[in-house]
Amino acid sequence: MVDNAVAPEERFGPEFLQDPHSVYSRLRKECPVQRVVLPAGLQAWVVTRYDDVRSALANPGLRKDFRRYPDLFARNTMRNRPGFVHPALVAHMLNTDPPDHARLRKLVTKAFTLRRIQEMRPRIEQIATELLDAMDGQREVDLVESFAFPLPITVICEMIGMPARDLDDFRDWCVTLISGGEPEEVQRAADDTKEYLLDLIAKKREEPVADLFGALVHARDDGDQLTETELVSMVFLLLVAGHETTVSLIASGVLALLKDQELFAALRADRSLIPGAIEEFLRYDGPLNMATFRYTNEPTEIGGVVIPADEFVMLALTSANRDEDQFPDPDQVDITRDTSGHLAFGHGIHYCLGAPLARLEVEIAFNRLFDRFDHIQLAAAAADLRWREGVVIRSLDALPVQLR
Repeated sequence: MVDNAVAPEERFGPEFLQDPHSVYSRLRKECPVQRVVLPAGLQAWVVTRYDDVRSALANPGLRKDFRRYPDLFARNTMRNRPGFVHPALVAHMLNTDPPDHARLRKLVTKAFTLRRIQEMRPRIEQIATELLDAMDGQREVDLVESFAFPLPITVICEMIGMPARDLDDFRDWCVTLISGGEPEEVQRAADDTKEYLLDLIAKKREEPVADLFGALVHARDDGDQLTETELVSMVFLLLVAGHETTVSLIASGVLALLKDQELFAALRADRSLIPGAIEEFLRYDGPLNMATFRYTNEPTEIGGVVIPADEFVMLALTSANRDEDQFPDPDQVDITRDTSGHLAFGHGIHYCLGAPLARLEVEIAFNRLFDRFDHIQLAAAAADLRWREGVVIRSLDALPVQLR
């Protein structure tokens, strides 16, 4: 264990969000536990090596209790802007510690069993086919807008019981809340989301429906002590996490294929390679840049560095997945490599509950794309593609492609 004689605080600007990999490569070598200022002005410690990240993900000493967030954001934010959204949207299982975490997770675990997910395959295939039907005859499309986004958002909204007519509004709110923006815009999006979900809760109580949202409402009414705030937050988490990771993975996976036409041809010819390719895409450029917020409740040692109490710790999942000590030649896509142990969906008690659903959706997306189009190529230079702002989710703004 050493003291805090680490490299001076480093600022992550907007360019970091466009290419975090080069920054992480340097930090893994020079200062794997580094104090930084994130693009929105939040001061935090970023952990970049695989062993340190994996250990920290399962470290109960790093806390996630959302009730401390307002004070911690105020302490560690350099700009006069909100560092969190709305109390009614953050009181979910991803921002809680045991025993509350286990109680909240138990309520939704049964909806995400492997059996339940596999039962959804025909409907997911139908949605994918309908989306591709709508693209017929178009020479050029934005694959994010036309396919990668509407596929998973339709699936999760049907699971939860959210009307399809509300998708566009909800997407706009999500983009603002995840990517950030002016304080007034963030607050307005948070308020609109909260009010919308409260209204939907009221309707579920009046007209019980056998969907996931209805089950959560009635679990609360039956005395499971799920508060109104927890209920709103849980549904918000399921809606966001239930589509954002898959949107990102479809887009980044297709981009990796478009950069390597030999690999594209190999997967098209042998579909049995797709599951392994998905795991490699998760490792190579997964949907989560960093794990969600954790903080130190007391001085905590990570990677030989003592981090003081009451400071945020950001665990760089994409960096860990490109750690050359864990994955040889990590900056190359190799669908034959052993990807076991990658951290794209986290590790420990907060491991992504929806990982099996995301994998199934991406598998179907790739298969349907290969079935429908003989030719897909980028309609823009790869260097010109932009990634959305936000340090947690890593997702392409758009993926323009030409189809035949």
